[in-house]
Amino acid sequence: MTVQASARAVTARSAIMRAAERLYATEGFAGVSIRQIGEAAGQRNKSAVQYHFTSRDELVKAILAEHAEAMEVHRLAMMSRLGEPGGMSPRDRIRCVVLPHIEHHIDLGVPSWYGRFLAQVVVEPALREYAVSVHLERPSLRRLYDATREPGEPDPGRTARREAMTRVLIVHMCAELERDLAAGDATAASAATAWRRLGDDLVTAVRGLLGALRSDPR
Repeated sequence: MTVQASARAVTARSAIMRAAERLYATEGFAGVSIRQIGEAAGQRNKSAVQYHFTSRDELVKAILAEHAEAMEVHRLAMMSRLGEPGGMSPRDRIRCVVLPHIEHHIDLGVPSWYGRFLAQVVVEPALREYAVSVHLERPSLRRLYDATREPGEPDPGRTARREAMTRVLIVHMCAELERDLAAGDATAASAATAWRRLGDDLVTAVRGLLGALRSDPR
């Protein structure tokens, strides 16, 4: 493959990923066909999506992986400043879980579709487990969650439920704010302020949620 052809392939893949992200975010998975994605991405070849990604699920996985890598950069930078999760305060561990999502949304600008896209993915049966394992459980995030586990927890399933509650809160609140910002006339500066306000609220909410669950006498 020539350099020029390779560059065209990268451009086409990116256009397809952005079109799919936007359409799935706004229309849901049931309402979007592979053909629609190709047309929205400006691809004349009707088989362009299958050529670059082979299937819908592979396309979605590529989008998830791209965003996960971007958030990992933010999370690793935070963790390098704060040290190992076991030595962090509970609030700082929660900040390292929540705030990379927030900073990534700010990086995406306005409008963005990733928050609503992810909210669709995590309720899609064929894709949910992949989203949890690849997008929401990066190695850095796993270290943070492991550091919050209580020794001798009698109900391991309860730990998993706490993590699931945290994920659901982050994912769906980010989708809500993204929707509101897209529907309004937010500037980059006002959007960043709104995202950081949500980040602060999420840190407080997750800390309160986890504290309440730990104090439950069960």
